[in-house]
Amino acid sequence: MNLSEHLDNLIEISRLGGDEELDVYNGTIDVTLKDDLSPLTDADRRSNTVITSKLSTLYPEIPILSEEGRKIDFSERKKWSLFWLIDPLDGTKEFIKRNGEFTVNIALIEDGCPIAGIVYAPTKNTFWYGAKGIGSFVIKNNSKSKEIFVQDDIEDPIRIVSSRSHPSPKLQSYLDRFQNHEVVNMGSSLKICLVADGTAHIYPRLGPTMEWDSGAGHAVLKYAGGFLTDVTTGNELVYNKENLRNPDFICYGSKIKDYHEVL
Repeated sequence: MNLSEHLDNLIEISRLGGDEELDVYNGTIDVTLKDDLSPLTDADRRSNTVITSKLSTLYPEIPILSEEGRKIDFSERKKWSLFWLIDPLDGTKEFIKRNGEFTVNIALIEDGCPIAGIVYAPTKNTFWYGAKGIGSFVIKNNSKSKEIFVQDDIEDPIRIVSSRSHPSPKLQSYLDRFQNHEVVNMGSSLKICLVADGTAHIYPRLGPTMEWDSGAGHAVLKYAGGFLTDVTTGNELVYNKENLRNPDFICYGSKIKDYHEVL
């Protein structure tokens, strides 16, 4: 499997999805509520249509699981060894607020593990992407790609990323572990990317998320030398479970784990 070629395709496909989002973002944003009362916009639907159409055309043999796609029973999904995992617009609340902190997330999952992923921030014109055997990279404002790595500098203060729109009552007790820290508030999968590119040290997600929220960022972090692990077990998150809800998890780099009790 040529993951490098896949990444080139994912950059273009995520850009097309982001173009649909920006078209809505710069106009009128109409919001409806899904069954779980989470917000949905026309940008979610339009981005999903473009992304799934392009992936289906290029890779007709690889099934797709998308937040905004049809619900697929586990009896069918459990047969998949390889599939696309998509959140066409991660950070819908940030999109509605027009703070720019939303992303397009596309991951390729093999046997429960993310082997490639891309996170695209349309308003920032920035792509974070990574793949097994290749590494992780960032492209900002059409510049050349630059390889990224998790932060190896363990000097204080420890920079900890927090969810802007999903505060957790568990977070403060977690922060109390660190005598000297600073908190960076951010939306969507940008939080994982900040750990992957070394801007921050740790991102604890101590609240509900789904597999499509983390898959793409997990790939970027993993191949930048970082970890995304279950708070309770310490094991790496796995994908295509019967229940698609993630456990609480924490993102971090190896040096941070050596010097601080991150789990």
